[in-house]
Amino acid sequence: MSVVVPAIAAGSSLACIRSLGRKRIPVIAAGESPDSPAFASKYVTERASLPAPNEDLDGYRDGLLSLAERPDVETIVPLREPESYVLSENRATFAEHVATPWPDAETMASARDRSRLFRRAEEVGVPTPKTALLTEWDDWDDETVVKSRYTVCVEDGKTAYPGVRFLSEEPDADRIADEMGHVPIAQECIPDGTEYGFFALFDHGEPVVTFQHRRIRSYTYSGGASVFRESVSKQKLREHGVRLLSALDWHGPAMVEFRRDPRDQRFKLLEVNPRFWGSLQLAVHAGVDFPYRYYQLANGVRNPDYGYTVGTGSHILRGELVYLVSLLRDDYEHVERPSVPLEVARVLRSLLTDPNFDYLSTDDPDPFRRDVSNLVSEFAPSGAKPVRRAVSAALGK
Repeated sequence: MSVVVPAIAAGSSLACIRSLGRKRIPVIAAGESPDSPAFASKYVTERASLPAPNEDLDGYRDGLLSLAERPDVETIVPLREPESYVLSENRATFAEHVATPWPDAETMASARDRSRLFRRAEEVGVPTPKTALLTEWDDWDDETVVKSRYTVCVEDGKTAYPGVRFLSEEPDADRIADEMGHVPIAQECIPDGTEYGFFALFDHGEPVVTFQHRRIRSYTYSGGASVFRESVSKQKLREHGVRLLSALDWHGPAMVEFRRDPRDQRFKLLEVNPRFWGSLQLAVHAGVDFPYRYYQLANGVRNPDYGYTVGTGSHILRGELVYLVSLLRDDYEHVERPSVPLEVARVLRSLLTDPNFDYLSTDDPDPFRRDVSNLVSEFAPSGAKPVRRAVSAALGK
């Protein structure tokens, strides 16, 4: 029996494919971009093309459903917001054909709607930054974060992700609401603090297996998706994560993001990602095989949580390079630029002390080659076709 894994650019796709493939579980990689590194894995049994969900969400849903209707398909893995939205909104329909270890539409909405999420977190005692709808926010003395109320916006069969804004004075709230298509939320800006993730697979409100990590570097020095992180174990972090997901009666995978507030040292909720997360490979390196545990849950199997190795680190090599470029190129008013020489030294040192990687694998090298080739294509000048061809030839693409 096969498992459908979305073939996206994030490392979670490749982590799932490799994990399941090494267990000899057939994997159907499905996605819109033929250049995705996931498609290049030797563990992919079959490749399927789907419409891009940001342009044709209904077509994407129909493509996933067509795969689910096949008798050899057992379940589908949610890796990004469009899958999470489509699978939850149509859970009953998918359940006629495959196992559905993911939440229903109402449970998904409780995490997708950040206003509802933060109210629920406060009700169950999970620390949060001060949060309100932008039209109700009245504290402009300090820097304020304005972000979409929803983790993904769906309109006219398309998906969108409105950007985050850092404001130091009261804006035109009506204009921002018009631009986003809804009234966003406003939050107090937590000073520079370390970001942590609580990761879990839940079975109808009960934790099956959990994991934690500390973010060390991101794609830019102001933040974003992580490129180097290490496994940690914090009791308070676990308590907050389990309490919140249990209160939501969560089912399936989820990541709960926190930032440690340096003013009081408390972990404060940032958001819930209702799916597997980009840094999934780190958990596998540390001993928590989430993709296989998800497959087991789909088959009604729950084994004990045996824990994981604390202090394990994992890199996205492309991301480390982009981070260093960010130090030279980007300018963020709300974050102080770190020392370039010190950061270069830290990157090199961590590569030696933690030689674990999301894409690079001697057992399955082609996805890393594809990733490097994509990076060159992205950054090489438009007229540098000989450079692109030379790199592609050298990497065997």
